[in-house]
Amino acid sequence: MAEDSELWDIICDGPFVPMKTISEPAVTVPKTWKEYNDVDCKAIEKNFRAKKILVCGIGRDEYNRISACQSAKEISEALQTAHEGTTQVKQSKIDILTTEYELFSMNDDESIQNIHTRFTSIINELHYLGEIIPRNKLVRKILSVLPGSWESKVNAITEAKDL
Repeated sequence: MAEDSELWDIICDGPFVPMKTISEPAVTVPKTWKEYNDVDCKAIEKNFRAKKILVCGIGRDEYNRISACQSAKEISEALQTAHEGTTQVKQSKIDILTTEYELFSMNDDESIQNIHTRFTSIINELHYLGEIIPRNKLVRKILSVLPGSWESKVNAITEAKDL
């Protein structure tokens, strides 16, 4: 478990770079390969393990995107940008999905199963992008879009759950 969290730290924070201090003036610089000790080698090896885990979990097309990356952090950032987009793209997706959520309605010929599937899809995408809507708001939203024929059931749920 501890190794897993260490590997995740390397993915998030970047690889360990062994450093040394040069005396005059006191400056910290990276060590050369010849100056590495066992502790340095083990710490550097963790970046290679993290890279291996990331690379083994992707397909050929994804590999082409990240093949030039030197660290696990670079791989993670490249994949994140490829799938989520930049901050602006991510915010645009959130805005579009929020509008879809706000304008969500049930079609006349739609079953409860289909409305639930469509609604869940919107909510899951928002959640994936970091936009989390409280459960009670989700329940109220879904109850508000049900047709009049569901009014008695909506009232019963609303009263029973104190919505």
